[in-house]
Amino acid sequence: MCGIAGIVHFTGEPADPAALGAMLERQKHRGPDDRGTFLDGHVGLGFVRLSILDLSPAGHQPMVSDDERYVLIFNGEIYNYLELKQQLAPHFRFRSHSDTEVLLNAYRHWGPDCLHRFNGMFAFAIYDRHEQTLFAARDRFGVKPFYYYLSNDCFVFASEIPPVFDYVRSRGGMLNPDDTSLYNYLMYGRTDLDGHTFVQQIKKLEHGHSLSIRQNRVRISRWYKLDEQLTQGWRSPQEYYEVFESAVGLRLRSDVPVGICLSGGLDSSSVASTLIKGHRKTDFYAFSAVYGDGQHGDETRFIDEYKDQLDNLVYVRPTEQSLHEDFEELMRCHFEPFGGLSIYSQFKVMKDASRYLKVLMDGQGADEQLAGYLYFFGSFFRELLSDFQYGRFLKEWKGYYRNHHSLGALGYLGFYMAPNRLKAAAGHRRAQFIDPGFFREQSRHSTIHEKLFSPRSLKESLLQHFESKLEHNLKWNDLNSMYFSIELREPFLDYRLVEKTLASPSHMLIKDGTTKWILREAMRNRLPEKIRTRQDKVGFENPADAWMRHDLFRRKAEAALHDPLLVQSGYFNIDECRKRLKLHTEGKINVARDIWQWIETAHFLGKFSAKTHPQTELQRV
Repeated sequence: MCGIAGIVHFTGEPADPAALGAMLERQKHRGPDDRGTFLDGHVGLGFVRLSILDLSPAGHQPMVSDDERYVLIFNGEIYNYLELKQQLAPHFRFRSHSDTEVLLNAYRHWGPDCLHRFNGMFAFAIYDRHEQTLFAARDRFGVKPFYYYLSNDCFVFASEIPPVFDYVRSRGGMLNPDDTSLYNYLMYGRTDLDGHTFVQQIKKLEHGHSLSIRQNRVRISRWYKLDEQLTQGWRSPQEYYEVFESAVGLRLRSDVPVGICLSGGLDSSSVASTLIKGHRKTDFYAFSAVYGDGQHGDETRFIDEYKDQLDNLVYVRPTEQSLHEDFEELMRCHFEPFGGLSIYSQFKVMKDASRYLKVLMDGQGADEQLAGYLYFFGSFFRELLSDFQYGRFLKEWKGYYRNHHSLGALGYLGFYMAPNRLKAAAGHRRAQFIDPGFFREQSRHSTIHEKLFSPRSLKESLLQHFESKLEHNLKWNDLNSMYFSIELREPFLDYRLVEKTLASPSHMLIKDGTTKWILREAMRNRLPEKIRTRQDKVGFENPADAWMRHDLFRRKAEAALHDPLLVQSGYFNIDECRKRLKLHTEGKINVARDIWQWIETAHFLGKFSAKTHPQTELQRV
């Protein structure tokens, strides 16, 4: 688990070691244990290391093959590296105990087809010194990042945006905010729908894609497509549990201690209970964000189910005061705007956990494959009605209402079936603080409705989430954890689990108005019943509404709304924003997410100002 960076000049210009070193320095938090560079004429590769497997110098990168032909930089983990190493042992002599060397030799032996053999999270680049070609790839679901800038003169990449941003700026390149990305964020709180970032000129290699550079030509192709892998679903909850237990076990492979994030929800609790009952481990650290009894988002009553089962249960207490103290550091961690203040709670958990260890597991990815969010009922109901399953629809509706006492699912059903123009209009009514001209312009360019808001079935909705929504959660996970030099592992994103779950019929995911049916059944007698049978969906929430009423953040919001860059951006109806801020402060409405967006957007636009970065320009294009 590390940070990678690279420079490829198409003009023959030698790669600048100082520029490469600056890119590594900008993301040194990703790898405080070691650093290395490789320079070969117009190509430069760099690496900062967080030592997890094989802590010795044998795991140093860039790693050169024993025939000196291939050079690898690799961020991530190949969890099944021991099994692959056995397959490769007859063909290669291994010099280390690292998964890095396994990846390198797997590429030498199988070429790009090696990607299909990996069970892990990864973003890597391999340079072929003989052919003078570069091959790069990213894992199936986008757990590990790969950002790049491409021009007629060069290709530059890194594990985070700031090293690329600074490199382009240092060479006088144009950099602009991406208006469509900002529109999707401000209107819907969605980011990372595709290969675009919040910086128009910087892209990301999309999940399940690979990239090659040969004779100065860049070719991007897709090596993994989830919907083509959905061949056979689960036969029973027991089969599900066996694969889940295996996924957790693979993610225990480490030469340093492994802990978990424990929110009190079904997903992270399933990881905890599988470690305790499946792997007979109770000495691991578990970190939980709590806010105090009665505070929004506090899950102490569920987390306490593990007080007598775990030796090291650590409570982390994010507050409005700690958010204020951590604000600048949080902004350095997240170059782009993010979705809401739940991200800060995770940031605070990572900050506190970094005093104890540097590998954690969490429950990310379960909601997207097991239909955990309540709005999935909307696509589920649409599927039942389209298939003329009226009796089942009535049964499931009754179960939904019994469990959740809400009409929300019918609202989502109607929204998904509405024409896109009505969806956009409804969205605009929810976000009156958006400038009308900006809304009209960008509503024509945004593809968010096709990508996320028009599913015809539950399976289609789940696939849309894996293609266009899950990745923003994975990005925030990566940034929050790696900022504090922590590797975060996600057992639910083992591709064996994902493929079989999405290949299963809908009744194994939603049944009798209950989500995640197969997981709940798989964890029967393994998970505390209080958690296994809970029906509420809290998410990783916190008392953001109360925090945004504090004078500390009211003043930040007022400063943002007076910021010339924000005012002149043309994104906001400033008068309406000020009205909403006043009403929120008075406790008459709850718009903490909106207020946070104003603060964040002002901060983001400042990165483009001539005062901050003389070589960049802030302009609408």
